Amino acid sequence: MILQALTDYYRVLEQAGKIDAPGWAPVKVSYALLLSENGTLEQVIDIQTEQPRGKKMVSAPQILSLPAPVKRTVGVAANFLCDNAGYLLGIDSKGKPQRTRECFEASRSLHEQLLAGVDSPAARAVAAFFRSWDPETAREHPALAEHLEDILSGGNLIFRTLDGYVHRDPSVRRAWDAFYQAEGDGPQGICLVTGQPGPVESVHPAIKNVAGAQSSGAALVSFNAPAFCSYGKEQNLNAPTGKYAAFAYTSALNALLADREHVFRVGDATVVCWARSGERGYQDVFQTFFSDFYDETDLKGLVGALCQGNPVVYDETKLDPSMDFYILGLSPNSARLSVRFFLHNTFGGFLRNVQAHYDRLEIVRPAYDKFETLPLWKLLSETVNQNARDKSPAPDLAGEVLRAVLTNTRYPATLLNGVALRIRAEREVTRGRAAIVKAYYQKLAETTKHENPDIPEEVLQVSLNPDASNVPYTLGRLFSLLEAIQASANPGINATIKDKYFNSAAATPAVIFPVLINLAQKHLKKLRGSNAGLVVFYEKQLTELCSRIGEQYPAHMNLPQQGSFQLGYYCQTQARYQKKEEAKDV
Repeated sequence: MILQALTDYYRVLEQAGKIDAPGWAPVKVSYALLLSENGTLEQVIDIQTEQPRGKKMVSAPQILSLPAPVKRTVGVAANFLCDNAGYLLGIDSKGKPQRTRECFEASRSLHEQLLAGVDSPAARAVAAFFRSWDPETAREHPALAEHLEDILSGGNLIFRTLDGYVHRDPSVRRAWDAFYQAEGDGPQGICLVTGQPGPVESVHPAIKNVAGAQSSGAALVSFNAPAFCSYGKEQNLNAPTGKYAAFAYTSALNALLADREHVFRVGDATVVCWARSGERGYQDVFQTFFSDFYDETDLKGLVGALCQGNPVVYDETKLDPSMDFYILGLSPNSARLSVRFFLHNTFGGFLRNVQAHYDRLEIVRPAYDKFETLPLWKLLSETVNQNARDKSPAPDLAGEVLRAVLTNTRYPATLLNGVALRIRAEREVTRGRAAIVKAYYQKLAETTKHENPDIPEEVLQVSLNPDASNVPYTLGRLFSLLEAIQASANPGINATIKDKYFNSAAATPAVIFPVLINLAQKHLKKLRGSNAGLVVFYEKQLTELCSRIGEQYPAHMNLPQQGSFQLGYYCQTQARYQKKEEAKDV
C-alpha cells in the first residue's frame, strides 16, 4: 500500500513536470570539470551556491537533475556523468590506491560503453577525457590545484564543455535513457506494485533526509539476513518490485523528504504527507494543525468549512475534503528505515479527527498562556522533565499519540502515565496536563460507550463546574481553596501545602485533609484581625465544599479519581485567578 501510493504520487508529479523522469534524480554537485573539444581538462569550476543555514549564508552544493546514481554497498559501482573524484579522476584521500584505480576503471568502462555510438561534441569530449586521463599524475594537474583539497573531500563532480553541461546534451540524454530503460541482467518477475512483468530490482535506490538515518541514505525495503528470506531468494527479490516502481516510489519519497516546509518531526519519526492530486495546498493546511499558527481566525474558518464537507479555496487552490490524503512516519534503524505509521483517509476525514482532538483538549487557560490551542509538541512536553538535559519525549509515545490523534482512537495509556508521573514529581497541574487528563478520559468514555463513575462527564468540563457532586473533584477544589487561605494568611511563604501535601491528599485524603482543615482554621484566625470580610468569604466556601464531601473522606483514591482531583484543583485555581484578572480590569 505504501509503495503503491508513492508510485501513484510520482506519476502525478511527473505529469505535472514537478519531478525528474525515470532514470534521472536530483543530485548535490560541488564542482564542474570544464573539458576542451579534445577532452583536456581546462578548469575546475566551483558551482556551489550561497544558501541559508539558520541565520547565516553558507556555500553549499547545487542540486541538479542528473542520471540517477546507483546505490552503493561495499562493491565498486560507477555513476554516469556525475561522481566523486575517486571515480572520475582516480584520486581520493582514503589511502587505498588499488581500490581507487578500480573505481576509475569502472567509470571509464561505463562512459566508453554509453558514449560509444553518440555523435556529439560533448560526448566525444568526455570519451576523449577518459582515454587520455592518467590518475597517476592527476594530483599535479594545474587545473586541480586551486580546489584539490575540497575535491578530495568527496564532493560530486560533473562534466561540462564551453557549450554547457554534458548531461544536458540531447544526444547524451537519449543515450542514457536508452541504457536505463534497457532490460538489466536481473531476474524477470511480476512487480508487486504495478502488476507488470519485467526485471526485478534487487537493490532499491536510497531514501535520504530522514532524521537520524545515514546521511548517504537508508533502505525502506531491505532483506539483509537469511532469516528474512524465503524460497532461496536474496535481497529484495523476496518482495519483487519492478525497475520503474522502485525508481518511482523512492523518487517520490525523496522529493517529499527534501521539501523541508512540509516535513515535521514527532519524537524520532520524520513525518511527510501528500494528497493524491499532488497539490501543495493540502500539505500547507494540514501542516498548520501542528504549528503555533492554528489560532488564526481565517485559517480556523477554512478548516471548519472543510470539516463540514465543503470545498474551499486556499492560496488559489481548490481544496476538496474528499481528496485522498496520506501520512507516513519513518524512523531510523541503522542502514534501514522503520515505518512508524502509514495512514490513509480523506483530507476532510483527517481534519475532522484532528479538530475533535483539539475540542477534547479545550480547557480554561491561564491569562499568560499564549496558545489558544495546544500544539502537539507542547502536549508531549508535558510528559518530560523540563529541567532535564534531554527534553525530548519518548519516541514511541510521540508516534502513538500522533496516530491516536489522526485516527480518532484512544490515546495511549503511556500518555496519561507520563502526565501522572510529572504531576507527582513536580506537584504542578499545568494547563497542558489538565487538558491531557480531560481528553484521555473523555475519549475513553466515548470509545467504550461507558462513563467512568470515578471521573464522570460533569468533571470533564472546559471550566469549573460549581454544581459537580463528584467527591474527588470536590476534594481537588477544596485543596485549591485551602491553598488560597494559606497564601492569604502567609503571603510569600516558601513551602506551601501544595509542596508538602498535594500527592498524599490526592492518594489518601482521609489521612491528609483533617490535618489541612485544622491548619486552615489557624490561618483564618490569623486573617480575622486584618481582613474579616475575606474570612467570611473563605468560610462560606469551606462550608459549601465540605457539605458536598459528606461525613467521611475517602480512604484511598485510584488513578481516575486522582484525575478528577487534579481537574477540580486546576479549574478551581483558574477560576480564582480569573476573578483577580476581572477585578484588575474593573
